[in-house]
Amino acid sequence: VSKRCFNILACVLCQRIDDCPEKYGEKRTYKEYNNLTVHYYCLLMSSGIWQRGEEDEGVYGFLIKDIRKEVNRAAKLKCNICKKKGASIGCVAPKCKRSYHFPCGVQRECIFQFMEYFGSYCWEHRPVQKLPSDESRGSSQCTICLEFVEHFPVYNILKSPCCKNAWFHRDCLQYQALSAGVFFFRCTVCNNKDKFQNEMLRMGIHIPEKDASWELEENAYQDLLQRYQHCDARRCLCRNGRDYNEPDSKWEIKCCQCCGSCGTHLACSPIQSWEENWECIECRSILAKSGNYQNQKKRSLATSEKIDVTGRFLEEPSPKCPRQSPGSQHSFLLRSPKMLCQNSLTPCTLLDLPASNKMVMSISPLINSSSRNLSVRRMQLRIQKREASNILRELKLQVNTKTTRLNINRDNIWSSALKGFRGRNFNPANTMEVKFTNCKGRVETDAFHGSKHEFFRLLMLHLQNSSLFEGSSSKNLSLDSQAIKENLYYEAGKMIAVSLVHGGVPPSYFSKTLFNCLVYGPENVKPTVEDVADFDVAQTIKMVNKVPHFRQGLKTLGVLEKIQMHPDAFSSMLCHKPERLSARILGDLFTVHCLSGVNKVKGVDFWMGYLQDVEGGESAATLEDILVFATGISSIPSIGFEPDPSVKFLHIKYPIGNRQLNCLELPITKTYEQFKSKMDFAISSSLRLEVE
Repeated sequence: VSKRCFNILACVLCQRIDDCPEKYGEKRTYKEYNNLTVHYYCLLMSSGIWQRGEEDEGVYGFLIKDIRKEVNRAAKLKCNICKKKGASIGCVAPKCKRSYHFPCGVQRECIFQFMEYFGSYCWEHRPVQKLPSDESRGSSQCTICLEFVEHFPVYNILKSPCCKNAWFHRDCLQYQALSAGVFFFRCTVCNNKDKFQNEMLRMGIHIPEKDASWELEENAYQDLLQRYQHCDARRCLCRNGRDYNEPDSKWEIKCCQCCGSCGTHLACSPIQSWEENWECIECRSILAKSGNYQNQKKRSLATSEKIDVTGRFLEEPSPKCPRQSPGSQHSFLLRSPKMLCQNSLTPCTLLDLPASNKMVMSISPLINSSSRNLSVRRMQLRIQKREASNILRELKLQVNTKTTRLNINRDNIWSSALKGFRGRNFNPANTMEVKFTNCKGRVETDAFHGSKHEFFRLLMLHLQNSSLFEGSSSKNLSLDSQAIKENLYYEAGKMIAVSLVHGGVPPSYFSKTLFNCLVYGPENVKPTVEDVADFDVAQTIKMVNKVPHFRQGLKTLGVLEKIQMHPDAFSSMLCHKPERLSARILGDLFTVHCLSGVNKVKGVDFWMGYLQDVEGGESAATLEDILVFATGISSIPSIGFEPDPSVKFLHIKYPIGNRQLNCLELPITKTYEQFKSKMDFAISSSLRLEVE
């Protein structure tokens, strides 16, 4: 008889052919016992049979003659659910005479206790969990599947006995128990084992006496032995792809010496040999911004003449000096990119620049822990904001090409915005076009490409200072009875959602309490220490309950749902101020392109050098001016730019900002001074014309 035939044989106890180990236990067919087929749970829970043999006798220790007797006994009993014969399981409650098959009992939500005497309870007498009288109903995330679950004890929803606000789906707990086994099945919140397992057994969760599945899997931890093999350079030059690795060649992949989770081909980075150390951009950022960074400056100046290895502080991976003897200081030379040359092992001679642009700094191996933690936190926020931007880009796919035009009066942003959003033809899924009007009602000349972004910036600023919110830097909802009557909280939530999806600035002034109320529900949130300092903010949680229209407005275009699914990512955007522009941020933002025959290294040096000079106050322009000149927008939108900003070096006389393409077209000059002079002139002239 083939294995396929075994699978279609019915269980002798429940008469079903289903093969679902998670619901009915393992299904086995024994050829030596005349093709006897049985579900493990059906056998285990049958009322008239006991395990009288050893584990290797019969079927799981149940003797064959006992199984046949149980089948004959059950054949006389009718199932109270399906009305068919063969009901081998009876309710153990006193005076209850209900009998049923195991699958029928599961379908009717009976409780089967896989412990002690393996008792079963029908749907009327099954044990239930009681909700404390002082605990209000609400909802929270199941910490296994992360889907929301209502705080109400029913068959399919179970409450943790050790954690007040820990609720789970029954199916999630059962799958977790089958995977973790008796040794690793615990509360996912507090890690309690004994109290948690006892309650779950009482409520019918089967916890097998076995090791965890991940411990039994062969080579389960094999991935930990694998070395990172991927080129993460912004532009990989290898024709065979980023995963190609050829040892002892320029296509050998070198990993970051700090984290080991980022790599680059030798040819895709400035490093020249395998012996040179290399750090990824994130690790280098942490090191460069550490607390001891400034303290080591003076000490390293004295040893600057001994160092002959140059470093790059660009987006691309930068080399450091060759590995030194243990205990020695890790010193390296940081130069402005305008001083770099293609060969990083020799002094740069391409550009004639003053020596004041050179800085030699030394980083101690011991980094101040508080500064390191701050840098790590900032890095995490950047990663989370990137994740939120990607989610918003997915939501933007809903936006169609049909245009909705808003006429906005700069002198009365709120009223004109409210009129537009409440208009009969307004559709948040349409492409938005914004035209500013002056006090006389005349349409302003469309001075720059970012009018929509400017509108959302002004609108979010108005909301921050409006009577709808209260608090200093971190805002909570206020109690404004007039706003409730006019349904302004709904409109505010709707405006915020539309701003996020259409590329506006985020309202980065939400308090943690307000944000948590939106994500987890007001009934599950307590005010934070920071919030309590604000006036009457203890009422914030009640306010979100009383003003559900704000949450309803945030549901526009599916924004609230995504916030609840990805709270960490959106918390970085809604509760933290955007990071100030820096030379590093703009350097990462713009992709540099050059004509064939143009020295790309030289062009990148000029561009990055100019950004550093602007950041250091050595130019009349600001970093915001550069961004406006290129894109028409003074800050980076929460959803990012489309298309991605770029820099092109062309044979032109003066720089040009192509705002439709977010592109800077820059001239090719012989010296850096010429490049800087032309950049200052073009940016200042452009901004002056816009003001006029």
